[in-house]
Amino acid sequence: MTLFSNFKIYIIIYLIVSVIFNQNYKIVTKKNINDGVLTILIQFISVITCIFLLPFFEFKVVTDYRVYLFLFISIIFYTINDRLGTTSRKGLESSTYIILKQISTVFMIFMGVLFFKEPLIIKKIIGSFLIVLSNIIVFYKKQNFKFNKHLLCGVIANACLAVALFLDVNNSNKFNLSFYVLLTFLIPIILIFLFERIKIKDIVKEYKVCNKYALIVTGITWSLMMITKLKSYELGSVSVVAPLTSLTVILNIFVSYFFLKEKKDILKKVIAGILIIIGIILIKS
Repeated sequence: MTLFSNFKIYIIIYLIVSVIFNQNYKIVTKKNINDGVLTILIQFISVITCIFLLPFFEFKVVTDYRVYLFLFISIIFYTINDRLGTTSRKGLESSTYIILKQISTVFMIFMGVLFFKEPLIIKKIIGSFLIVLSNIIVFYKKQNFKFNKHLLCGVIANACLAVALFLDVNNSNKFNLSFYVLLTFLIPIILIFLFERIKIKDIVKEYKVCNKYALIVTGITWSLMMITKLKSYELGSVSVVAPLTSLTVILNIFVSYFFLKEKKDILKKVIAGILIIIGIILIKS
């Protein structure tokens, strides 16, 4: 077994780049002008990164049109997730958003029961409850709860992420992995550009004011994060990979505490992070 055929190596890389990605994504949103334009800039860098990584993965030819059909539909939902995710990250702390992001697992379970008639196993019910509870712990403040646009965008974004993953199950292994991830960035760029009627001058203006270092790092790590996570699932079993990748929640909470100075409600976030890990272990076991 070679070094890069071991799923544990990809998980380690994933956890590292995931932390770097989330920290820098928050930094780059602090001074941005237009959330849609910023999303395009980040994804453009991700596309460039994927192009450089193409030779490292096997090239495959897909002839089944249904694969492309489901891929395109799923990318529409990826686009909504990416676009609203930027707005949500701008208004929420990095450590808070990474907790909210885990709600997509609950949506996935709900869709599995609804559309595939999967049985409601007690462990999955308890696991889902723990994930929902973790979000309640973080967001609920007695007599001061506000369902603001950043929280709303985050919930919608992660519901769309669940739909995208649901439609796109087992599609990535049919493509060159880097090319597949490239498509999930390139097509959203086009869709956001067209639907938000973004002009080139808007992109230039956004680039001038943003933190360029954070922008580049966010774009590079986003593509690396996607590739290493997918590769982990390809090489390892879901029941092992899912709990290990969920460690990114705790890691981001601690790194955000020191790096971004997100010290508010730190105990609640740690408890929520632990509940999420336990919840995912129950769901995937």
